[in-house]
Amino acid sequence: MIVTEIKNNIVDDPDFVGGRDIYTMTFEDLDLDKRIQRLEIAGGVELGLKLKHGHPILREGDVLVANEDRVFVVKIAPTDVLVITPQDIHQMGFVAHSLGNRHLPAQFTKPGELTGELAGEAAMIVQYDHTVVAFLDEHGIEYQRTELVPPVPFRHAGHTH
Repeated sequence: MIVTEIKNNIVDDPDFVGGRDIYTMTFEDLDLDKRIQRLEIAGGVELGLKLKHGHPILREGDVLVANEDRVFVVKIAPTDVLVITPQDIHQMGFVAHSLGNRHLPAQFTKPGELTGELAGEAAMIVQYDHTVVAFLDEHGIEYQRTELVPPVPFRHAGHTH
């Protein structure tokens, strides 16, 4: 079977499940925007993903296949990240500029967008990298290593000099 488009998402429309069993297919962050993939679903059945050019990235809950008994949906695996919480705007600027010079993709959150002990913090999130840890430690910048599903998959930004 070949999937050419995503028509439903059970996060957006939970009623779509309608009593059927839900099977999740876990995707790594880097696989979410690959339009063409070969997947193996329950029971060793192969599924081809061949989405049209320009198709949105896969999201948590996207329905890949549904039949009368089962619904196969996208589940996103957590990513190993550093959640950086500078003390003030000066430190945030320093960190953003320094890591930006390394062309690291980063995401920024407002207070309340993260859960757990970091819920009240604004943060910069980057994929885990031991050299970033060394930089943060050297400059006394607060961070936490954790796993989470970022709001947007990390992508390396193209650039020219």
